[in-house]
Amino acid sequence: MTDERPTIGILTISDRASRGEYEDLSGPAIEEVLRQYLATDCRFVREIVSDGVTEVEVGLRDLEARGACLICTTGGTGPSARDLTPEAIERVATKLMPGFGEAMRAASLASGVPTAILSRQTAAIMHHCLVITLPGKPAAIRVCLDAVFPAVPYCIDLIGGPYLEGDPKVVEVFRPKKK
Repeated sequence: MTDERPTIGILTISDRASRGEYEDLSGPAIEEVLRQYLATDCRFVREIVSDGVTEVEVGLRDLEARGACLICTTGGTGPSARDLTPEAIERVATKLMPGFGEAMRAASLASGVPTAILSRQTAAIMHHCLVITLPGKPAAIRVCLDAVFPAVPYCIDLIGGPYLEGDPKVVEVFRPKKK
């Protein structure tokens, strides 16, 4: 029996979590927030990969092949040598969507995180899938998703993905008014 629900991928990027030395808290935090935002019943697929361009690229392509219309990554967006998520995003992207990163950094700065300017968060289109890079800190995930999620369902509409409805009690999703 085939699961017809829209698929959302969550890719945690962490050397330690991929080796089992550290519990992945960010991936479950993303799923929790998205479940609150979405009125549409979705299937969530979570994976963990180590830092590295090739590892992240393979993880993204795998989630896309599994039918994800949205992939949220967590980790690997800082300035350290092993933070290579944006480089992997560039390798798989058919279009870059820098406004997402700008909005997330602005929201983080407004919430009192002065180091938000060190983040290289971004988003991209990968064929019919939207990829959004989120911070590795669970507390920052909601701040960033609050800033960009209202545009996510409409973006997925525009790239030919499934229709996702937001829960109006939790988040106001933007879609143009029909004439």
